[in-house]
Amino acid sequence: MSYPEIVSGEFIFRAIGLILPIVIYNLMKDLDYLRIAFEQARLSVKQGGFPAGAVIVKDDQIIAKGISIGNVLHDPTAHAENVSVRKACKALQSTDLQGTTLYASLEPCLMCFCSANWAGVKRIVYGYRKEIGMVKKHYYEGRSDIQDINSQNNHQIELVFMPDVESEMRALIVEWEKQFT
Repeated sequence: MSYPEIVSGEFIFRAIGLILPIVIYNLMKDLDYLRIAFEQARLSVKQGGFPAGAVIVKDDQIIAKGISIGNVLHDPTAHAENVSVRKACKALQSTDLQGTTLYASLEPCLMCFCSANWAGVKRIVYGYRKEIGMVKKHYYEGRSDIQDINSQNNHQIELVFMPDVESEMRALIVEWEKQFT
């Protein structure tokens, strides 16, 4: 195949036609798993915890789920993401979670991001971004930016924000605030 054939519109259209269904399929899977993380956040609230949920997936299989009930367990490290990392490591009998994706209802805090990094998580997909108001209410440790920190790390995690559950997540946070704050 010569260079003009490679860059022709027909070739590009064929390539996009082959790639686009794969991209859409992967986005749908991401959204499905993110919705499961959102359901974990709902479960967390029902159990008296913070509205955060997480799921770890490897090879299209859910390995672990986590809810954020550190206040109930008297464990400040029992955030949904950390709980799911611990459970995944136990399930795999390894501290190496390479090839996994962590789906989190909220943007992970610095502690949870670091746990995922140390475990070798490949991707983090989250459905609600950290807001200044949440920092002021002490829902987060501070204004640290995991995107910035990630760019400086030896192991960089692919960070994906999917706003598809953002309005549902916001409603759950408001509901939780009415109940528990």
